[in-house]
Amino acid sequence: MGPGGIATIIAASSLAVIAVAVAYTVVRASRLIDEITKTVAMINSPIRSISNAGKSLEEMVKKISKAGESFLDENPMAMKAAGALFTAAKLKKKGKKKSKAKE
Repeated sequence: MGPGGIATIIAASSLAVIAVAVAYTVVRASRLIDEITKTVAMINSPIRSISNAGKSLEEMVKKISKAGESFLDENPMAMKAAGALFTAAKLKKKGKKKSKAKE
């Protein structure tokens, strides 16, 4: 075997080592991508449930608001009574602030 044959064997061996290194890197990258995909899926599942809970809460608030509006529209005395209670509560707070200032 001459010098050209030895050089060919060394080149082929080097190419084989490089091919194995590239294959190893591809396998590791594939596993990393799988882990990232699993992690993102784990993170997204609670976010989706929070989003669904927010939508349900929004629907419930709309229903309650609509029920309150219809009640007050049908009963004008209830609106007047609510206004009187609100005014009384404000006056009570003002009275407490004045008494604290005098002390």
